[in-house]
Amino acid sequence: MKLLSDIFLIIGALFCLLGALGLLRMPDVYNRIQAGAKAVTLGSLALLLGVGFAHPDWWPKLLVVGLFILLTNPIGSSTLARAFHRSGVPLWHKQRDES
Repeated sequence: MKLLSDIFLIIGALFCLLGALGLLRMPDVYNRIQAGAKAVTLGSLALLLGVGFAHPDWWPKLLVVGLFILLTNPIGSSTLARAFHRSGVPLWHKQRDES
């Protein structure tokens, strides 16, 4: 169980790291929302699984936290994207070289 817990903790940490890198590297706000919502949701769930395997008596609490993340993260990210769209934030367009 310890090995399985460590594997899920590492996977979760990597997904959270990739989500943070996505927030830094993506060109516009819509791509950043997508990177943050998807990667961090998967990373958080993997971290919860890792903690659950390390501490089996915490499963009920971890399931509630996981359900909360699964319900609120997609709703929050789509609400943010809609607010940005309604306020007129433009999509990113790649600039061509004029040389």
